[in-house]
Amino acid sequence: MQHTEAELAQVLHTGPFHLALRTALSVRGLPLQRVQHHLAHRGVKVGVTSLSYWQQGVRRPQRTESLRAVKALEEVLELPGNSLLRLLETGNGRVDADRPAARSYRSLMEASGAVERLLATMGSPMDGGLHTVGHHERIRIGPGRELRQRESQHVVRAHRDDIDRYLAVYRGDPGCDPARVEVAARENCRTGRVRWDRETGVLVAELLFDTRLRAGDTYLFGYGFDDATGGPCGEYVRGFSFGGGQYVLQVGFDEAALPVRCRSFAQVSAGAPRGARADLTLTGRHRTVHLVEQGVRPGLVGIDWDWE
Repeated sequence: MQHTEAELAQVLHTGPFHLALRTALSVRGLPLQRVQHHLAHRGVKVGVTSLSYWQQGVRRPQRTESLRAVKALEEVLELPGNSLLRLLETGNGRVDADRPAARSYRSLMEASGAVERLLATMGSPMDGGLHTVGHHERIRIGPGRELRQRESQHVVRAHRDDIDRYLAVYRGDPGCDPARVEVAARENCRTGRVRWDRETGVLVAELLFDTRLRAGDTYLFGYGFDDATGGPCGEYVRGFSFGGGQYVLQVGFDEAALPVRCRSFAQVSAGAPRGARADLTLTGRHRTVHLVEQGVRPGLVGIDWDWE
């Protein structure tokens, strides 16, 4: 599959590293043997097998000589300086040997492993072979201060071949009955299997795509959850296992239940202090607040509010 310069620019921004490298090789039209030859001319020795593993995501460069090779790759492939190296860095600026700064759903959602167990029953890896390019999420709070609806418009990119589904995770507020939560598949998808854990209020819904994706393909789809079974809601939090693209969160309130104060926040993990707080002002007629994250990092972002 031949990629374009625009696709290369996008994946250099969003990652992951192996997909960015693979896309760059495709755009430049260079076979691995030729890349190895160019690297050798720069005094960098790296095997074709290692290059192949890097672009497949089987291994990640971590040693000093490997990182030197990545720096040289940026020159060979005519990429902006540090564009590949940046995708190998964790939040503290150091290169990690594992997948880019991944965190478990346990730390993100405080659900005692319920999400992991539900995903395991559906035979899905944690990342599902997809990463987010853009996600616009709308939350509707009802007249009883309950979370009534969550709607998502989601754009993803596959970093493996043969991806044809997405697993959406929903966690209701205390008192939520996940068996009564309705999953709504909107555009470009349909509902598959649905599993839930009543004790934690966690639900996982399988959304089946209308097509099968190859590595590098993007896909846009819409879905939602109708709830209203939980108690009063005072916040909405979105967890990210991997860094990615843009995230927009909008929270709308019924005119019979307006908060006195709203704030955005971010957290490194579920147990960490909330930082990056900012006051948000309700819009007049539509009674909404929102936040925009241009490039999300692993962790949590959200909006909370006070009723009194």
